[in-house]
Amino acid sequence: MLLFLDESGHDHAAAPYEVLAGVTISEVNLWPLIQAIRGAEIEFFGVYMRKLGVELKGKKLLKRKTFRLAAQTTPIEPDTRRDLARSFLEKGHRELQGGASEVRKSEEFAAYGQAVLSFVQRVFGLMAQYRVKTFAAMVSKHAARASDDSMLRRDYAFLLQRFFYYLEDISDQEMGLIVFDELEKAQCGSRIQQLERYFLETSKGYERSARIVPEPFFVHSDLTTAVQLADLIAYCANWAIRINSRMSEPTRTELEPFAQQIQGMSYYGRRPDRPGGSVFWPQYGIFYVDDLRPRKERHDSSR
Repeated sequence: MLLFLDESGHDHAAAPYEVLAGVTISEVNLWPLIQAIRGAEIEFFGVYMRKLGVELKGKKLLKRKTFRLAAQTTPIEPDTRRDLARSFLEKGHRELQGGASEVRKSEEFAAYGQAVLSFVQRVFGLMAQYRVKTFAAMVSKHAARASDDSMLRRDYAFLLQRFFYYLEDISDQEMGLIVFDELEKAQCGSRIQQLERYFLETSKGYERSARIVPEPFFVHSDLTTAVQLADLIAYCANWAIRINSRMSEPTRTELEPFAQQIQGMSYYGRRPDRPGGSVFWPQYGIFYVDDLRPRKERHDSSR
């Protein structure tokens, strides 16, 4: 089982939360899912988006302007919408390649907006069809931080915990591989060291290394469809999922239908409160974290 991870809001810009999002895809379903998404690109845009330099990123596809453009006209007939959306994208691509500025018709703007929203809805539907599970650690931007940055953050540890439980739920033989969006080389090295320390030096991490390979893979997100799916999950969760009363940051209501699709795919499991115990606690794939410090630091600060 592959776990593709991406982040949203960690630059502390406009996003309301920090979100670490993941999607799990079985090896047997990965390529069929990618092919289905590429087919959807042709259906909605008449062209593979990568050919025109367009990534499946929430910040690009689902910004407020996209919804405004889509609402400019009544729904456009699908074939006409596809042709207009393709023209819109091709004009932008030619300009980015150094070409002269090209006039875009109002119908092209509206068609592009409508095509994007229908496409993202289809993508989430395909993810459900191919049994993708979604995970998201949602972190307050004001969460207390650990003093030792060589330790794996609690949001990562909790998400890996849920991934481990999911692997156990599948079978007693299922193994997991972690795939990250590639960062700068120094940042990748730091992330590897944090994971190694977690998996090799903590009791919980060592237990989970029996199912999760401790050494992650790093890929370019613009070349890896599944990482872009994690980005879409992170963006929508950041702006439209609120799971308890402590999450008081504003939402974007137009994204809520997508958030409902994501929550419908999210992991849910149950685990006993202790080994052999008869009381079971729910384990949610989407969860909130308001303190990133390890237990010892939290305990010492409360004295």
